[in-house]
Amino acid sequence: MRFNPNFRISYILMKRILTAVFVLTFLISGSGAQTRKDLEEQRQKTLQEISYVDNLLKQTSKEKKESLNELNMISRKLNLRELVVEGLQDEISLLNDRIELNNLAIGMMEGDLKILKKEYEQALLSSFRSSKANNEIAYILSAKDFNQGYKRLKYLERVTKFRRLESEIIMELKSEIELSRKKKEEDLARISHLKVREDQQKYLLQDEKNKKQRIVKTLGSKETQLQRELDEKRRIARRIESEINNLIEEEKKKTVTSELSAEQRVLSENFMESKGKLPWPVDKGVITGHFGLQKHPVLKYVTEENIDIEITSSGNTPVRSIFMGEVSRIFSIRGANMAVIIKHGRYFTVYLNIVEVRVKPGDKVRTGQIIGRVFNDSDDGDKAVLKFMISEEKDYLNPELWISKNN
Repeated sequence: MRFNPNFRISYILMKRILTAVFVLTFLISGSGAQTRKDLEEQRQKTLQEISYVDNLLKQTSKEKKESLNELNMISRKLNLRELVVEGLQDEISLLNDRIELNNLAIGMMEGDLKILKKEYEQALLSSFRSSKANNEIAYILSAKDFNQGYKRLKYLERVTKFRRLESEIIMELKSEIELSRKKKEEDLARISHLKVREDQQKYLLQDEKNKKQRIVKTLGSKETQLQRELDEKRRIARRIESEINNLIEEEKKKTVTSELSAEQRVLSENFMESKGKLPWPVDKGVITGHFGLQKHPVLKYVTEENIDIEITSSGNTPVRSIFMGEVSRIFSIRGANMAVIIKHGRYFTVYLNIVEVRVKPGDKVRTGQIIGRVFNDSDDGDKAVLKFMISEEKDYLNPELWISKNN
């Protein structure tokens, strides 16, 4: 009986290939599962916001009153719906990529299994033929001395061990192929389910696009009214800017220099470090008006420069300070109720369209403290629209970049 030197080489190569496949499959399934989990969580949050916007729109529809705010809510809903569709498509793409890699792994393992089975069969056949001609005991006893007999015994033990290992790796490989096939079937079923959901979301998306077009057409016949609303919005913005400029000038007159106190500098630095993590000024709401230069949703060739954002809620909506600071000014604006300006070092936050104000100038406020509530319009679905802005002295900043993404 002769020991096949290729047996050990085949085993080592097989083990390396199998290990590489296992690691590859683990990394793919691990990272893919994590990504899919993130996509699913994001989709659930987006669908919750869509549901919230739906409730706001239902309340508005009861009043049979179409407005720019309703149009903005539908636009936001469209954006959210598009995010849901994109998320579903991303997950389908991830699953397709994993199926391709799974197919590659299965092909490699099936090829290796075929080779390994053939080698194992040849080894067993060789062993059978050898045992017929010269059994193992005779093989050991025919040694010329004790040392040679001992070596032959050890040789036979090694052959037996290698056969057992090769048998085990065949079973292991079969098990891994079966597991990979099962995972592939699960992924295919998941893709089928996701495609059904994608079609549903696309149908809803098209329905909402049609509704938006109908409202745009309706509002388009009211250009004079829309122009008046735009002029009123600009008037309010100018009043806010004037108040903040006056505040800054007053602060400068209080000291010989315009330098901030040590306390105010620390407050400014803390405010700056909280960028992107600041809480929302309301517990729940949807952004229906964005900062900066925006194309008017109805009036052609008209743009508006917004120094604030609009957050739409419904019913009794408390307004909270987004950071600790000092109430600098409270004043009324015709058509926009009360405005509260809070100073945070060299930063200011402004809360507009407030009623039932609970603070007064000079008050120290903490983060999250209620300063009033948003006026809710009973003639417009009980909607509560807060105008909110942030400035660094005279420079207006985009509040969406400062408040948390989650509300």
